Amino acid sequence: MKKIFLCSLVLIMTLSISCKKFLEEYSQEEMRPGSTGDLTSLMNGDAYPNGVSIETFDVLTDDIQNNPLIQVNGAPIPTYLASLQAGTPMFTFNPTMFDQNNTISTSANVYTRLYTKIKGCNVIIDYLDNVSGTAKDKNAILGQCLFLRAYYYLRLVTLYGQMYNGAGVNPETALGVPLVLSSQVKDGGLPRNSLKEVYDQVEKDLLRAEPLLRANFTPTNVFRVSADLCNALLSRFYLYKGRNEDMDRTIQYATATLQNKFILTSLAGFVGSNNAISPNGIYNAASPEVLWIYSGSYSDINTVNFDNRSLPPFTVSADLSNQYDKGTGTSNYGDLRYQYYFQSFTTASGTKFPYRTAKNTVNATYGTKGFRVAELYLNRAEAYARRFLVSGNTTDRTAALADLNTLRQSRYDTRNTVYTPVNITDAQALYTFCKEERRRELALEDCHRFIDLKRWGMGVTHIYTGPDNVTSTFTLPPNSPLFALPIPYDVMLANTGLIQNPR
Repeated sequence: MKKIFLCSLVLIMTLSISCKKFLEEYSQEEMRPGSTGDLTSLMNGDAYPNGVSIETFDVLTDDIQNNPLIQVNGAPIPTYLASLQAGTPMFTFNPTMFDQNNTISTSANVYTRLYTKIKGCNVIIDYLDNVSGTAKDKNAILGQCLFLRAYYYLRLVTLYGQMYNGAGVNPETALGVPLVLSSQVKDGGLPRNSLKEVYDQVEKDLLRAEPLLRANFTPTNVFRVSADLCNALLSRFYLYKGRNEDMDRTIQYATATLQNKFILTSLAGFVGSNNAISPNGIYNAASPEVLWIYSGSYSDINTVNFDNRSLPPFTVSADLSNQYDKGTGTSNYGDLRYQYYFQSFTTASGTKFPYRTAKNTVNATYGTKGFRVAELYLNRAEAYARRFLVSGNTTDRTAALADLNTLRQSRYDTRNTVYTPVNITDAQALYTFCKEERRRELALEDCHRFIDLKRWGMGVTHIYTGPDNVTSTFTLPPNSPLFALPIPYDVMLANTGLIQNPR
């Protein structure tokens, strides 16, 4: 009976959430979980992001290029044409990219999908006092939900708001996203909170979650969050906040996690006798550097069926490919990330192209997104480099280089060649190298490049060839208002209190 009750409960709650009414109030008469075990089952389904496809918006960045479609019997390959049309609004920086008249993928409506998960967190938090169970179990649930809510809000505010330290941005007046902190909220005129209010709430939730998780919850696998992961997200949070004073905290919280979780995967260990790279991806439960995995799917524009008569309409850009040291061949493959982090596509003529990410696979064992130790080395290195730019303190320079070289040594083919450490003395050159290394390591992963371009004040230029074979150039200028993504049209219809981002 208990299993039947739980299934019915989850079904009721799932059906009560729709894209149009994602803030609809839960009826307290419909849910009667009796224990912390019931709430844990509900949390695992409704608060954790498992099974939710969340767009990474790589097509907005310089990591993706558009390829002209080869005409076959006088027309483009149908599956490729559909993929081209789906990716065109974002690739061409169309301000109406999320409007009803565009064939955008459902996974691009990150706004609705994340608020649905926030609602799940709020329901569980609100109901904790109504169930039986130990204080330890309740605190474990509370810590997980606070972390997850903070994670979702950080994603929302960095996508739909300007950056906290952006050029000309006043965080106290700039628009963030609506803060919904209770399940007792109905549809209607929910206004957008300021950037400062949203960032303050993310910080508050994470600082509260870490000691709760540390004292009450030890995850049994990488599919559940932890206190170390909480500190890792705090390092990302302060790096994104971006002020000079936030660099100290970026270093502090990255170090707090790296004291316990510091191992990086040696990619050289994955090279077989035939120089083939292991297909399992770096996001798998066996990887020593994975802090958290959650499942989802690839970006829809990169899931078309292969037809080797033509390159797919969107692939890894030549600009990104050229960032990697490809080595000399059979005895030294240089930076193994070029081979290991991308799936290859081979045309009928035998030409190979990097196609999409190979960091993950979609099945029960290996997730598609998450958080890795590698990011912590990069967060800390960038913060040290920023401090070196400001103060000229050579200790910060040495620390930044140590983190960069620790990461890079694990990525190079060291079977037959000794890794040569990077040694940069100029402060600006070191900061630039940190940015480049971050791009190489985090390519096509969890919105990193889009957010990095946004917070660094960098622009993007795309060359686009339409189905009519006409080529055009589209540019997203540095600090463009469009870096705060348009709120999807269905959300604007459902919530009359929202103000749309400038287009």
